[in-house]
Amino acid sequence: MYAIGKFLSRIIDSLTVISGLAIALMMLHITVDVILRSGFNYPLPGTITIVSYYYMAIAAFMPLAFAEQKQAHISVEVVTELMPKVVQKHLAGWMLLFSAAVFALMTLRSWEEAMSKYGIKASIVQGEDSLPVWPTYFMLPLGCCLMFLVVAYKFIVYLTNQPSGLDTERAAPTSDAD
Repeated sequence: MYAIGKFLSRIIDSLTVISGLAIALMMLHITVDVILRSGFNYPLPGTITIVSYYYMAIAAFMPLAFAEQKQAHISVEVVTELMPKVVQKHLAGWMLLFSAAVFALMTLRSWEEAMSKYGIKASIVQGEDSLPVWPTYFMLPLGCCLMFLVVAYKFIVYLTNQPSGLDTERAAPTSDAD
């Protein structure tokens, strides 16, 4: 079990690095476009499409599982914080099963949509060029599938009470006062 968690963590970390690179490339791409547009009256062709379909899709869906792994998703515990700790633990455990079901359905539905876009070779005409956008439709099922794997794994860990192996340690900001 522990080895599976470590393996999932490596996959998650790799996709999160790819997401970070996509954000850096998006910033660079937009900066170059603004400089060329303002200084030379020559905008980069396809910037809007590439940013909105490629960079944003990667940046939005790849790190979903990273936030789950680090237990960093936003949560509101208005009622549950009043419950005993043991009830909170079991409620959180069984919510993992519910989350796994939801993400399994999202993975299947988004996969169908991605295959549909692949089937018609979806593209967007921008200027004189046609940019294919069908590959970006596979980012959602990939992100949802990885999220499903993480929550399903965490549910199994909850049921078996085994060590997880997932990297749950959050990066803490360093203090200059130390």
